[in-house]
Amino acid sequence: MILVTGGAGFIGSNLVAALVASGAEVAVCDRLRDAGPDQPQKWRNLARHAPSLLFPPEELDAFLASHPPLDAVVHMGAVSATTATDGDLVWSTNVALSQRLWAWCAAREVPLIYASSAATYGDGSAGFRDGLDALAALRPLNLYGWSKHAFDTWVARRLAEGTRLPPQWAGLKFFNVYGPNEYHKGAMISVVAVKYRELVAGRAPMLFRSDRPDVADGEQQRDFIWVGDTVAVMRWLLGHPEVSGLFNVGTGTARSYADLARAVCRAAGAEPRFELVEMPAKLVGRYQSFTQADMQALRAAGYTAPFTPLEEGIGRYVREFLAQPDPYL
Repeated sequence: MILVTGGAGFIGSNLVAALVASGAEVAVCDRLRDAGPDQPQKWRNLARHAPSLLFPPEELDAFLASHPPLDAVVHMGAVSATTATDGDLVWSTNVALSQRLWAWCAAREVPLIYASSAATYGDGSAGFRDGLDALAALRPLNLYGWSKHAFDTWVARRLAEGTRLPPQWAGLKFFNVYGPNEYHKGAMISVVAVKYRELVAGRAPMLFRSDRPDVADGEQQRDFIWVGDTVAVMRWLLGHPEVSGLFNVGTGTARSYADLARAVCRAAGAEPRFELVEMPAKLVGRYQSFTQADMQALRAAGYTAPFTPLEEGIGRYVREFLAQPDPYL
């Protein structure tokens, strides 16, 4: 059995779908909540690929105490909003819980894969090289990114101290992931889905003007990665227990928001276009204008699969999911 925390969420439910389809027994720790009649229902993320077990986070300790052994733990559960402000909640969820799972996996010799984030890189001035030796120079721009960085740093200390480790551990610095089953995320939904919704509503996709003089309006760049590629990386790691480390999970290629908007238009059969709007004041100075994953470490570890080009991924997302009556995986 594989435990997936946050398994009803975006990336987590895509992983659960792949594991269940492969015949694996999966336990999911997550909250489905009551989203209201007109809101995306989180249970639909699991509707076609129901796990063997589903329980809320407050029952995690009881589950771990009564249900060993596990083949692996994939820890995806987190407060993932970059606009989060409740420091106590973010720390307890993103750091303290991760520490408890690490200790449990180390004591029982269970592999652990956990979600970090490209938000740890801040404004990118220190580069985008993964690995524990690169952590000291990073300055995240928001509470969410800081919490992920705090746990990565805690892991680095455990290794430096020579304390007991899980037999395999992998921290994954996910870049800008897009794809099906993200609909419950509200304001944190991917830019691809937002631009598609604007287009369907009869408006041109809207892009922020730049808050930096060296970056043109609409030319802010991110490393956008199809969710299926993130699942492929996690499944590869589960099949290669000899591989441990802190790895970027992106494509290695930055693309502009203007490129993304044009790709969404083409996928929807519309004339490529977009409009520029002022960046919200709360984001000025806290906005990542460039991200691009350095993928050398994961490649050196033996991962050879190609990553989906932006136009191909957006085309698939729009035609196979967003444009369908039932957009779920």
